Amino acid sequence: MIIKGLLKEELKNSIKIKAGYERELKKLPKGSLGKKKISGRDYYYIAFKDHGKVKFLYKGKTVSQETIDIYKRAKDLRKKYRNLLSKAKRQIKFLKGATRGKEPV
Repeated sequence: MIIKGLLKEELKNSIKIKAGYERELKKLPKGSLGKKKISGRDYYYIAFKDHGKVKFLYKGKTVSQETIDIYKRAKDLRKKYRNLLSKAKRQIKFLKGATRGKEPV
């Protein structure tokens, strides 16, 4: 059937798109920049997960505006790509189910 062929083609495209989103997520810097106030002073840390545990990497008392902007942009992009990745996964699941149906004889 023509429709089934189109669905299979769309499934292939969706799998490629999903792989692209995952590749873009891996390019982003790991973790997020945070500021802690200890004894009235500000200290910057990068928070990230390592084997299921949250770790903090000390960056210093001051951080350049460029570093702050990089991590802010990465946070926004990470949110965007995770949302798109979720949609792509749902679409793949739907298309796999739709292409499993039996063709009329």
